[in-house]
Amino acid sequence: MSGGEVAGILVAVFWAILVSFLAVALARLAQTLRATTKLVADVTDQAVPLLADAATAVRSAQTQIDRVDSIASDVQEVTSNASALSTTVAATFGGPLVKVAAFGYGVRQAIGRKGAPAATPPTEQARRTVILGRAVPVKRRGRRKKD
Repeated sequence: MSGGEVAGILVAVFWAILVSFLAVALARLAQTLRATTKLVADVTDQAVPLLADAATAVRSAQTQIDRVDSIASDVQEVTSNASALSTTVAATFGGPLVKVAAFGYGVRQAIGRKGAPAATPPTEQARRTVILGRAVPVKRRGRRKKD
């Protein structure tokens, strides 16, 4: 055998090894693609009912939101009516009730003063203001020393 024939055989063997590696890689790739296709089909089969359930839940939630909105508007109307009623009652009965209370207070004061002696003018001690536990006189006597 000549050197060219040996080189040709080596090249043919390397090509055969390369082709076999490529065949194994393509077989594994085809197997992975089949598994991926099956997985996607299974996910699709499970996702479609889940999406239908989610759509039903969203519709139900929208119905409940509409009901809550209706209830909130009714509550707002009742609140405004109660406020108007409260204002009307205060305007109708508030003034006269205050006058009756003031009259009653005046009568109690008049009855209470009937038997009490006349008030005495306050002494200087009574006119002092207490601040933090110390009595502050009304006027200071004497002048401050100038430094």
